Amino acid sequence: MATIRVRVPALEAEAKDVSNKLEFLFELEGYPVAVFEASEDGKIWISEILVLDSDVASARALVNERAGHLFADGVLPEEAEVEELPEINWVAKSLEGLKPVRAGRIVVHGAHDRDAVHSHEIGIEIEAAQAFGTGHHGTTEGCLLELARLLKRNRFERILDLGTGTGVLAIALAKMTRQEILATDIDPIATEAAIDNAKKNGVAPLFKAFTAAGVDDRRFAAYGPFDLAVANILAKPLEQMSAKFCAQMDDRSVLVLSGLRVEHGPRIISAYAQHGFRLVRSSEIDGWLTLTLVRGAWQP
Repeated sequence: MATIRVRVPALEAEAKDVSNKLEFLFELEGYPVAVFEASEDGKIWISEILVLDSDVASARALVNERAGHLFADGVLPEEAEVEELPEINWVAKSLEGLKPVRAGRIVVHGAHDRDAVHSHEIGIEIEAAQAFGTGHHGTTEGCLLELARLLKRNRFERILDLGTGTGVLAIALAKMTRQEILATDIDPIATEAAIDNAKKNGVAPLFKAFTAAGVDDRRFAAYGPFDLAVANILAKPLEQMSAKFCAQMDDRSVLVLSGLRVEHGPRIISAYAQHGFRLVRSSEIDGWLTLTLVRGAWQP
């Protein structure tokens, strides 16, 4: 199976609208979506989605089925391009050469930028070849900034990174607190990568990780209840697991939630309010939202 690129040209406003809707429609799959200028005069833009592990016919059929209503004739327009990409690690290629990301004192960088970390900063080395959690995405940056802010003002005893991905947030937490951090992910490959990254960053003894779907796993009981948890995943699973997630939290605790578009905010806030959490802070980076919610009558 291959990666299929679907590109649809349109005027700027329409292309941006289609891109936003494609992102929502394929939220669970997490297919990369982009929008960019395609003509020198700035009139024509391209909305693009990469359909992973597919073929041209199947990808076209999937986009028509899921998103056909976005187009005039109910299917991809004739001018749309649907093509198979060569077998290249496109994530790694697109991230090659990206500069280190600074979020307060935290610097997320690749091996080639180790010298960019100053003596007063906390360096976290994550290779660009890893798809998520390199720090270049607004959700990761938003979480890093908020976690740094919280840890300046508070001390937490039991900390969870749910959906750890590369482990960058759990590694940052371990480096900032010098405490044990629990990191879990639904994907065993991500869990292995996170453990490896923790070793490379010198926090392996503090980094406790296992693979788990959601928060149902009985192993959570050995580490909780948690007084700080961060989850940089997606809106739908965050909403669906709200009751079980909150059940893992202490009576006086903080949740940092991201992986959210701005329009997802109200329904996530409402879902967690039903379990005693209230919004105390929100921030936006590049259209991505990071929410801080607390349980108990205090201001972290």
